[in-house]
Amino acid sequence: MTGQTFSLSDKEQPVSTFAVILPAAGKSSRFKDQHYRKPFAPLDNRAVWLHSAERFLNRDDVKQLILVVSPEDREEFDSKFAANVAILGIDVVEGGQHRPDSVQRALARVKPDIQFVAVHDAARPCVANEWIDKVFDAAVNSGAAILAVPVRGTLKRVAGGKITETVERQDLWEAQTPQVFRRQLLLDAYASRDDLNATDDAQLVERLGHPVTIVEGSPINLKITTKEDLRLAAQALKALPKPKILGPVHPFADDDLWR
Repeated sequence: MTGQTFSLSDKEQPVSTFAVILPAAGKSSRFKDQHYRKPFAPLDNRAVWLHSAERFLNRDDVKQLILVVSPEDREEFDSKFAANVAILGIDVVEGGQHRPDSVQRALARVKPDIQFVAVHDAARPCVANEWIDKVFDAAVNSGAAILAVPVRGTLKRVAGGKITETVERQDLWEAQTPQVFRRQLLLDAYASRDDLNATDDAQLVERLGHPVTIVEGSPINLKITTKEDLRLAAQALKALPKPKILGPVHPFADDDLWR
């Protein structure tokens, strides 16, 4: 009997593994709510950060999810969400003064056998599985990829309340998350940070000279900054397939999620 030979395409391809970092340690100064920081505000009957987390927790390739919270929020967060964290298997890390400090602390907790790290704003709850698939695949192929949308409006540079220049929008894109990188690449980028308060992780990778692939996202993938954004997100969620809930919506069914 002739022995069979198999090409790599005939065999099951190895699945890349991902950790997801959800920064939720910001001050939410523009959200202007005395009771909530934006990642913990109620949206469609559960906290904003839970919507974001659930998009990744249902994936077989995501092996770790790390939520970053402010030290000053930690006690109250634990009192409200400890059951969710335990049931969903989420790691919680206390953040630093600025966003890059928070991500760097979470990055240090990523399991050593994980190949890729995705950073996704906890306050960006309307990301679709299709967009996650595409940006994950692009990162596997190129080492670094982010979701982004082309700038469509007219841009003005302003000083002292007056327009100084109309900026050409051709080739300009607005960065979104997830931003996904080969783990060692992101570690190297943060090791070379030199205290730069980067506004996103791609900026640090760019400084290393590594190209970052753009994957077109959608305006639906909005980041909640104001209460008006929260209302828009409630409408956007209606347009997205609902992920299967892996655990209880909240350990206290008649609580208000934070207050």
